[in-house]
Amino acid sequence: MEEMWSGAPHLSGANAEELFVEVAPNISVRVLRWVPTDSSAASLDPAVVVPGWGSVFEGWRPLLTEWVSRRPIVYIETREKKSSRITRKVGQEDFEMRHHGHDVAAVLDKLGIESTEVDWFSSSLGATLLIEAYQGGVLGGRSSILLAPNPDFEFPLWARILLKMPIPRFVHPSLMRFTVWLVDRRTKEEGQRIRYRRALLAQDLQRMLLSARANIRYRLPDDLSAIRVPCAVMTASSDTLHDIDKVHGIVERIPDAVLVEVPSNQYAHEAGVLVEIGKFQSSIGN
Repeated sequence: MEEMWSGAPHLSGANAEELFVEVAPNISVRVLRWVPTDSSAASLDPAVVVPGWGSVFEGWRPLLTEWVSRRPIVYIETREKKSSRITRKVGQEDFEMRHHGHDVAAVLDKLGIESTEVDWFSSSLGATLLIEAYQGGVLGGRSSILLAPNPDFEFPLWARILLKMPIPRFVHPSLMRFTVWLVDRRTKEEGQRIRYRRALLAQDLQRMLLSARANIRYRLPDDLSAIRVPCAVMTASSDTLHDIDKVHGIVERIPDAVLVEVPSNQYAHEAGVLVEIGKFQSSIGN
């Protein structure tokens, strides 16, 4: 599983680079960057991708394989992922939502990218952190596609009880297998089930536990009226891991946001979704 967290994946039609950006003392996040070999495509402003909680690159390969030949792409992995380099003791406060937006801002600053020039694409936790960062003025954007954002992170009662208890490391493998089994039962889409299973088995469980303990207390602000980034919230009715009613509630709270329904969550990870992305960006004059 280590290979999922290292190296710059080669994708046809683009030059790849992997770098690590220090976003806080002794914490660096992994960033992947592709620049098209076509000079006209390379001259375009970048799209920045912020994937979901624990998400691994392989789940996004079908989409990015096509996208990187059309424009520069920056892919930012958040600090709870196994790829991040953390050289000090951390606690759950280090994984609170408020840090993630500042981490992304630090990456853009390192790369010399103005957030107001970015077309964003994000998923799940990645979408949630961007919404909070837009509302708080930490980040801006030219456009933003938000796939299945979470206004909160609801866990079943047994999980909330478990997360409050100390969990010995020798229990971690069994706990992970149990979690994979639960996700398999809850997920209708086969592609989504495969992605989540692969992502879960690739994690640093101690970091994920700390992140879960931080996320369980999180609530997206009720007031999102300060957001000025044109947003499209993307969802699929077949996605049983994200509450579609809550997603609709987010659309209603973001000024001028639009809802984009796609056939499945898996579809949003494939090249076909570039049609919906292009339509939205054209509708706002991009």
